Amino acid sequence: MPLAVKLTFYKAAIPVARHQVSAFGSGHTHAVERFNCTLRQRVSRLVRLSLSFSKKLANQIGAIKYVICHYNQEVLRHA
Repeated sequence: MPLAVKLTFYKAAIPVARHQVSAFGSGHTHAVERFNCTLRQRVSRLVRLSLSFSKKLANQIGAIKYVICHYNQEVLRHA
């Protein structure tokens, strides 16, 4: 998929007021990438389809919210 098409998806998904462009290689995306990696590791149901599978979407969303809340509490405690 061309980069121009990808950027139009971002513009549609993220409000202009919250969107910040970072130069390639600037290192400003490390916090987001770290959070994505942590979320993927802690919520195994995002990685595997057979293990920890939720039949209900509400259970899936609840598990993700739980991990995010726990992660935020850890970050605040260690800050």
